[in-house]
Amino acid sequence: MQDNKIEMFVVSDSIGETAELVAQAAKIQFNDSVGAIRKFSFVLDKEQMDEIVELAKERQCIIIYTLVMSEEKEYFKQIAEENNIIAIDLLGPIIKPLEELTGMKPKREAGLNRRLTSYYFDKIEAIEFAVKYDDGKDPRGFKKADVVLIGVSRTSKTPLSMYLANKNIKVANLPLVPEVKPAEEIFQISHKKIIGLTNSPEVLNNIRRERLKDMGVRSNSSYADLDRILKELEYADRIFEKIKCPVINVSHRAIEETANIIISIISQNNK
Repeated sequence: MQDNKIEMFVVSDSIGETAELVAQAAKIQFNDSVGAIRKFSFVLDKEQMDEIVELAKERQCIIIYTLVMSEEKEYFKQIAEENNIIAIDLLGPIIKPLEELTGMKPKREAGLNRRLTSYYFDKIEAIEFAVKYDDGKDPRGFKKADVVLIGVSRTSKTPLSMYLANKNIKVANLPLVPEVKPAEEIFQISHKKIIGLTNSPEVLNNIRRERLKDMGVRSNSSYADLDRILKELEYADRIFEKIKCPVINVSHRAIEETANIIISIISQNNK
């Protein structure tokens, strides 16, 4: 017995991700009344279009298309109409008003959106970099990084590293502990790409107490001891002074606010 469900064809001169997402969003509104979504990618010539329309004629079908090249787009629209097939131009109603408002002609080049995904891959690379060089695990990353964050524990080094990585910035970070001599690499790179992070003793004390509670550790651990925290902060200040790096106090600052300050510093240093 033939399935009478409506099918959706997605036709694109590139991968077709945009049209497929729209088709999925529409389909989900109709429970099981709409059947399969079939995608046709890299449709660049009229012969391919003829084959798709012939296939659509054999079934109950709606076509969603993202074709940007004028001649091919008009041809596809025409043959769909001639064969009484519902075909929806997804980009046309957006491109035309933009053309009128900007006074510019669209490029009409297939796959431009796909080329832009290089930004996405750069972001993934930056995130992987932040994970690899988090917490001083490999000091070799300091020389490769766009920025290196240094500071005592609980000064938001890792959250800031991940936030900045999502902005395509490669970040390494190094915890400062009085008993552990910093890796020599931190003194071999330009102070302009190092940012010191500090916090108020009271805020650190509260944060660390909560951290110990979450870990099920007794709150009288030296990790949250105020005298110990003061000793760590004094040690960090000496390192900051030795490196001559800018220092940001993160107490009462949101991650986004601190990140924007870091980005501003990086931008100024790169001028």
